[in-house]
Amino acid sequence: MKMTNLKVLLTAINAKYIHSNLAVYSLRAFAEQYRQSVEIAEYTINQQIDEILMDIYRRKPDVLCFSCYLWNIIYVGQIVREIKKVLPETDIWLGGPEVSYNAADVLTQYPQVKGIMRGEGEETFLELLKYYHGDVGGLDRIDGITYRNQEQNTLVEMPMRPVLDLNRIPFVYEEMEHFRNKIIYYESSRGCPFSCSYCLSSIDKCLRFRDLELVKRELQFFIDYEVPQVKFVDRTFNCRHDHAIAVWTYLAEHDKGKTNFHFEVAADLLNEEEIRLIRSLRPGLIQLEIGVQSTNPQTIREIRRTMRFDQVRDVVGRIRAGGNVHQHLDLIAGLPFEDYESFRKSFCDVYALRPEQLQLGFLKVLKGSYMQEMMNEYELVCQDRPPYEVLSTKWLSYSDIIRLKGVEEMVEVYYNSRQFENTLEILEQAFPNAFKMFEALSEYYEKNGLSGINHTRISRYEILSAFAKEHDSKRTGLYRRMLTLDLYLRENVKNRPEFAGELTVTKEEAAAFYDAEEKTHRYLIGYEAYDKRQMRKMTHLERIGGKLLLFDYLNRSPLTNQARVIDVSGAEA
Repeated sequence: MKMTNLKVLLTAINAKYIHSNLAVYSLRAFAEQYRQSVEIAEYTINQQIDEILMDIYRRKPDVLCFSCYLWNIIYVGQIVREIKKVLPETDIWLGGPEVSYNAADVLTQYPQVKGIMRGEGEETFLELLKYYHGDVGGLDRIDGITYRNQEQNTLVEMPMRPVLDLNRIPFVYEEMEHFRNKIIYYESSRGCPFSCSYCLSSIDKCLRFRDLELVKRELQFFIDYEVPQVKFVDRTFNCRHDHAIAVWTYLAEHDKGKTNFHFEVAADLLNEEEIRLIRSLRPGLIQLEIGVQSTNPQTIREIRRTMRFDQVRDVVGRIRAGGNVHQHLDLIAGLPFEDYESFRKSFCDVYALRPEQLQLGFLKVLKGSYMQEMMNEYELVCQDRPPYEVLSTKWLSYSDIIRLKGVEEMVEVYYNSRQFENTLEILEQAFPNAFKMFEALSEYYEKNGLSGINHTRISRYEILSAFAKEHDSKRTGLYRRMLTLDLYLRENVKNRPEFAGELTVTKEEAAAFYDAEEKTHRYLIGYEAYDKRQMRKMTHLERIGGKLLLFDYLNRSPLTNQARVIDVSGAEA
């Protein structure tokens, strides 16, 4: 086949506007010789289907390719069904993890689709472009695809393509203007050394690394452009120690104080050298995501996971003590041999580590995974629609799932937001454990008709205040002080909420404090260019627990975004 003036559209439908899709940019970069034929269109799942449909129609591609994932496959399916009606001559191709392992089923479900690119797509996409430009004979010469033979009315599945040398993939971020205000995704390796039964990464056992000198040059590009955040998509970044050490050392030596780098790591694989290096880094330079998933040993064995929680506990605690690294720990509800009580223990075990974020996720039964093969044995029931989330198992009823959903929401609102840190620490003491606290808070929301409402931030404080009063009425004053502390740690609110009570610092006291500019500047860092009126707007004075506290909003924690707090009680003299 040969098309003149070929126009190919690589399409990504992202979960959020701030996300970018590494896959489509990597495909286009690899096919540099045909770059003039290839356009990229990025949308989000928050846009109306008609809006996306109209934009694609206006572009009028000859070949339309979609990058398919759990979070967007429903939207892709709807667009595919409609776009063929208005662009009947356009060939539609799909690729990505959501369609790679059941390509024939997808083609049967969507007769509008010409074919599927399976697995790694760079070389396959290049071969497709050669086909449409007339530079290769036919689709039956392209490995890594499943396609529809219209003449014979059959589906043809070509062999899988050998894995790609990562050093052959060009750097995709040369034109940074397009990625302004977006999270950058970057990979220095592909594949995974582990075989977790719920994950598709374990299928690709060929673990490959990008050359370190190449990686360093590309990281320097991000540093020089002062990109806010770069997320490594390597499945287990620290599975090769020399690689991890080299990258973290380079970041430490070339850091300009602007860019944050996110890594997924196995905490129990971190060695002494890596821990020492991590603890020496600038606060906020890196953040770590650590998948614990469960602390039930039987569950860990059954899901074919390698994880020693005693070592995870030790490593996470040591890194936390350094006070310089944001740690994000994950749990998965719905795994085999984990009932409600077992999950409660897993939650409490991980919560006790006090990570900056604790994500309570739910098992997703991915097509092609070992977990899917074991559904009957586990009596595992999941949704038919993406993301194929667990509904019940032999060990966990749907009622249990609903209760855990409530706990998940409360953890997200009250713990992961880092807006109620001091209040929660006190409130926990009124319950047997943290899980019971979030469980009771969820029940309070349900009982009082508070669920399903888009509450303001101040409303969340007021609800927590009322909840604390109901469960621990003897310490109402303490909760009021802690809520006030948490509130002002985040922002200098204009209207003082009811739970904060009357002003603890009079206007006259505040004026006297800021009038003594020389004394005030002893406490504040970076305010030399501001006069006392500006300083008053950028800070807040509050008397809490007998101390006069100065909240400094110019200098915030890179881990929690909380204002710096200085005890200035001595300044009153």
